[in-house]
Amino acid sequence: MNVLIVDDEPLARERLSRMVSELGGYTVLEPSATNGEEALALIDSHKPDIVLLDIRMPGLDGLQVAARLCERETPPAVVFCTGSDEFAVEALKAGAVGYVVKPVRTEHLQDALKRAERPNRAQLSALTRPAAESGNGPRSHISARTRKGIELIPLDQVVYFIADHKYVTLRHEHGEVLLDEPLKALEDEFGERFVRIHRNALVARERIERLQRTPLGHFQLYLKGLNGDALIVSRRHVAGVRKMMQGL
Repeated sequence: MNVLIVDDEPLARERLSRMVSELGGYTVLEPSATNGEEALALIDSHKPDIVLLDIRMPGLDGLQVAARLCERETPPAVVFCTGSDEFAVEALKAGAVGYVVKPVRTEHLQDALKRAERPNRAQLSALTRPAAESGNGPRSHISARTRKGIELIPLDQVVYFIADHKYVTLRHEHGEVLLDEPLKALEDEFGERFVRIHRNALVARERIERLQRTPLGHFQLYLKGLNGDALIVSRRHVAGVRKMMQGL
């Protein structure tokens, strides 16, 4: 995750940079920003994932910068760094995922950065918006409502989609979720990465391991990540699956 530090105090920037670098998993972008105007320019050019944003700064303060970022379609996650928690409510209203109080403690900074790694509302919307609505090509993630809330499943972890009445079961590397999306719409959006093997099933092309005929004459498709389980390939789709496998 790329992190941009915005603070008008040199010592504060240096300390935050050192702390972030020591945590691991994060890259501090250079140069840092010393005011709000610089911050907006560097965000435009560097596209950081997370911005550690001071609130009290000359010119545009942190709250004003955050308000500008909220107007963008896919803003970075914002974590405010403040001298006291008096701005906590304003920070959250401005769309921040969290804030830390100076002098910043390592465990508090780590917690805030972890929260910032989760997609914010604008990013979630962009990630999970159907291609027909976004106009930007297929989604990179599929969203599903579960008991945990909204789960995001990266597309490259999806093994197959199987339709059952009005729901679609999405099988991924770590389990299953139900989707309220038509199988046809999923095929239209992700047809380059998934192939139909049955009127009710789409499988990930890169997961295909082998096609095998049973003693009864049925065809079964074995997929990586299914622990030996196989899916039935309907007769009308066997030729297409075979042809596709020749090109893998």
